[in-house]
Amino acid sequence: MKRQDVNQIKAAILITLVILAVIGYLTLNVNPKYVEFAMRLRVPKLLVMLVTAFCIGGASIVFQTLIQNTIVTPCLLGMNSLYALIHTAVVFFLGSGSLIARHPQLSFLVDLTIMGAAAILIYGTLFKKMKHQILYVLLAGTVMSTFFSSMQTTLIRIMDPNEYDALLGSLVASFSNVNSSLLAISAVLIGLVIFALRKELKLLDVIALGKNQAINLGVDVDKTIRRLLLGVTVLIAIATALVGPISFLGLIIANLSRQLFKTYKHTWLIFGSAVLGMIVLVGGQLVVEHGFSYSIPISVLITIGGGLYFLILLFGKGRQRIC
Repeated sequence: MKRQDVNQIKAAILITLVILAVIGYLTLNVNPKYVEFAMRLRVPKLLVMLVTAFCIGGASIVFQTLIQNTIVTPCLLGMNSLYALIHTAVVFFLGSGSLIARHPQLSFLVDLTIMGAAAILIYGTLFKKMKHQILYVLLAGTVMSTFFSSMQTTLIRIMDPNEYDALLGSLVASFSNVNSSLLAISAVLIGLVIFALRKELKLLDVIALGKNQAINLGVDVDKTIRRLLLGVTVLIAIATALVGPISFLGLIIANLSRQLFKTYKHTWLIFGSAVLGMIVLVGGQLVVEHGFSYSIPISVLITIGGGLYFLILLFGKGRQRIC
């Protein structure tokens, strides 16, 4: 059987698993008398999970291709730490009762604006100044992540304990309280990013061959990588602003997609990563709600599983190059 046919079968199985997870999430323990009320609560959360999985799954595959390494994740760009710093600074300087802290749409726009501006100023400009050496950008992201975390820790240490208690819930990724009005904004932004990068996304298969080979094939590698890197940062910013930081999700689903489909074609890899993300998030939330009665956020389960999976990749296979 051809690889293409095998991948199609695997894709069909993944889609079936997503459908089963969705049906289970929407219908489990629902009283028939209150179906409409239950759907008003569950459908927005489900859509947020699907959007988040698509953003993180697609961004992780693209980022690994740009870095030419399969054990890195976009969280190394520092967006998670910047998100935590933004929310901490808002509560510290303006208070938990401020308009920004209480207004979900305004808070989302503030997060996205600051993280998007940081991506353009830090990574867009830095990529040019570092003579298009993407590893220096990755190093800068790691340093900036540490810097943002240190600033956040300083603010927390001198913050009023009551304000910190109010802040704590926003620093942990959760799908328990999502605002459906943010979905439309997120969908529009994701559509704009994909449309703006439609040409660059078609070149991922060539870029995966290496810089020299891509240049020989007529690709403007530096420009393409710079635009894709900014797109990755924006997608991660959207997902983080929507639900909060989920550090290891990208590592898990991107590598599982590569192991499952075993192809160089990014159409399959991105599809697999996004669908696997949907299975992990929807299935994980199902376990959190009905297995742990909301006592453990899904981000905790993903962090534990992702940390163990990272160690398996690190010690089992070492530092891998993209095939």
